[in-house]
Amino acid sequence: MGGFFGAASKNDCVTDVFFGTDYHSHLGTRRGGMTSYTDKLGFQRNIHSIENSPFRTKFENDVVKMEGNLCIGCISDTDPQPILVRSKLGLYAVCSVGIIRNADALVEELLENGCLNFEAMSSGNINSGDLIGALIAQKNSFIEGIRYAQKKIEGTMSLIILTKKSIIAARDQFGRLPIIVGKRNDGYCLSTESFAFQKLGYETYKELEAGEIVEITAESCETISAGDPSKMKICTFLWTYYGYPNAVYEGVNVEVMRTRNGEIMAENDIKAGRLPDVDYICGIPDSGTPHAIGYANRSGIPFARPFIKYTPTWPRSFMPTNQNIRNQVAKMKLIPVHELINGKKLLFVDDSIVRGTQMRETVEFLYEHGAKEIHMRSACPPIMYGCKYLNFSRSTSELELIARQIINEFEGEEGIKYISEYISSDTERGRRLRDEICRRLKLTSLEFQTLEGTEKAVGIPECKLCTYCWNGKV
Repeated sequence: MGGFFGAASKNDCVTDVFFGTDYHSHLGTRRGGMTSYTDKLGFQRNIHSIENSPFRTKFENDVVKMEGNLCIGCISDTDPQPILVRSKLGLYAVCSVGIIRNADALVEELLENGCLNFEAMSSGNINSGDLIGALIAQKNSFIEGIRYAQKKIEGTMSLIILTKKSIIAARDQFGRLPIIVGKRNDGYCLSTESFAFQKLGYETYKELEAGEIVEITAESCETISAGDPSKMKICTFLWTYYGYPNAVYEGVNVEVMRTRNGEIMAENDIKAGRLPDVDYICGIPDSGTPHAIGYANRSGIPFARPFIKYTPTWPRSFMPTNQNIRNQVAKMKLIPVHELINGKKLLFVDDSIVRGTQMRETVEFLYEHGAKEIHMRSACPPIMYGCKYLNFSRSTSELELIARQIINEFEGEEGIKYISEYISSDTERGRRLRDEICRRLKLTSLEFQTLEGTEKAVGIPECKLCTYCWNGKV
């Protein structure tokens, strides 16, 4: 995933961008970068690995040396960014969020059409910023270039461009990721997360529409190419899991949505007569907690925290790319409260069930510490597809998803025809899937939030929501 922050101010804004970018640390763990501009010093750029140390620590010495009334920063879970590009449009810095699924094909096309070379990373892949810059340079203006790049790219691309005079931001064509503009008396800022600028004294000015392109300076925020709100397909998983609790997308706060989502799940269980007799409702921290609070509020069953997340040395949401290390980190972060586990019947709510590996180990650990029953509720439907629009998942195959594994075992390749049935608990296939996941994870009971319930919890028209990971619909 990733996120970015930029500011244009009458005053030096490097410190603002430092703090604003740091507030995106929950969106990535690989690279962080900042670029500023002044007429005196030109473009100043710093990029660091943040895999073993947080953004704030890595950049605190750089910030005091950088200057600029224009500055951008980013957290990237993929490429080193921002990248400097020199083309017929001038020298500028660019960073992006999203995924380019046809990168190799685009590189080959550009090379055949006269692009001389690309700087390859150690992996052999081309930096997405370098590729985007080359695509933009095929046209005679930033607007034309951005539109051309967005049209050519399969996947999703939101970006910000730092020039010598302004910052240009473009939300992806379908608005799958947000871009919010903040305003203060001395300038404007741009951010992936709305809360990132609140503590800096900015107020929300506007949220870009799907495909909208804006240009900000210290004096103004101008729409230079209109968006198309009818194309909106914002990622629903932002509310369910990826978004920070303070964040607001399309006017809907993440924490409020999650609490409401839990209430709806409890209502579903009550109506279906499957509300279990348990001692406590619990959340898998952190993102599962507000869903669980909503469930507890509606069910009338007390909320408790038999797990506490240890954050002093494991403060971040994402984990290393190696799956074995990720599993070990997950174990190390969660510290049990034995008095709330031993002899207790517990219902846990998690944001989602992806592979099931960590959940299986968590359940085993709970039984080892004396849990009597363990019920599980997933705050979203079974995940059936790896996201092809954002680099959310580290899965290399959809058969790594526990739901798809089981469906494949049940019916082979033919099973994909019945995804809509497997999503629902009201069908024979859906009940069979839930029973098998329940058996493999050694749960007392298991249920998933419905797609309708998830959409209701968000509260914006379903036609504006991307639900591809659950039902495969674009």
